[in-house]
Amino acid sequence: MVKFIKAQILILLLLGLSTATSAQDATKAHKDSLNSVINKYYELNLKVFQANSKAEDINAIFDLFTDDFTYVHPKYGGTYTREDLYNGYLQNQKNGGYDGSIIDFKIINKIVGLNAVVVEKIFVNKNEEENQEDKSEMTLFEFRNGKIFRVFEYW
Repeated sequence: MVKFIKAQILILLLLGLSTATSAQDATKAHKDSLNSVINKYYELNLKVFQANSKAEDINAIFDLFTDDFTYVHPKYGGTYTREDLYNGYLQNQKNGGYDGSIIDFKIINKIVGLNAVVVEKIFVNKNEEENQEDKSEMTLFEFRNGKIFRVFEYW
């Protein structure tokens, strides 16, 4: 009887460890997925910021967003709908606002949480030094079903 109880305890412990490992694996996969979307977002924005970018490049960014996406930037006008932001991208592109002067984004810090990522980054401009940490900017990305639901700029 004692051997039977010990065997059951061992089985329960092993199942508990297995469940904990599975939960950790799922959490890591979730964070990796969010991280991947953020990396893609910056990669696509860098492409759009070049002088030869096209509307298709902008469309690729917007494929990362939910249908009810909002962009919040209190310093530059408040809250923008998906449509407002899309039209702004197109207008900037049409007016030559994307001229290739931004050559990279440098991620200084990133915190990945449950359905949210906070990024501290700098724009790297071709006419300035790359080491511009004093110009860092903070952005919060919120996610729903693996897509960006809201971007909130804190700069």
